Amino acid sequence: MEHRDHVRLIEDGVRGAGPAWADLGSGRGAFTLALADLLLSEGRESATIHSVDRDGGALRDQAREVERRFPDVTLVVHAADFTRPLPIPALDGLVMANALHFVHDPAPVLELVHGYLRPGGRLVLVEYDAERGNAWVPFPISWRRWPGLAEAAGFRGTREIGRVPSRFLGSIYASVSEA
Repeated sequence: MEHRDHVRLIEDGVRGAGPAWADLGSGRGAFTLALADLLLSEGRESATIHSVDRDGGALRDQAREVERRFPDVTLVVHAADFTRPLPIPALDGLVMANALHFVHDPAPVLELVHGYLRPGGRLVLVEYDAERGNAWVPFPISWRRWPGLAEAAGFRGTREIGRVPSRFLGSIYASVSEA
């Protein structure tokens, strides 16, 4: 996938929300960059993204790229495990792209995530639509299961906002839910 594909996949979940977001399990920052692009495309002069990943090298790479391409975005990097409580302020939205499938029991993580969001804040999830995983995607969350998991964690209005084919596990969907 290319940058424009990442943007298209999450844009319906990001547009119209406030400027304070996080990307949990951000890796090298493909969706952090898409988020930055979307937040500034709404005519804002600035936005803040908290990028969380355990890989400090990946965070440094993505910080350089965000600074180069989106200098009006304040990127706050956290070399941390997103399954543990994080020192981040109340957010307008949060992206978890291809990250939650590394968590065997997502319920406690989703409760943490819900707590980071302001009332009405958005969780944009990008996940493989598969019932069984593999070595690279150990615990995928199929679209069939996702709305129930989101609701159990206190989210509402969960809806699919995008889908792309995947050569690995059929397809990848994007959804948005509100806190």
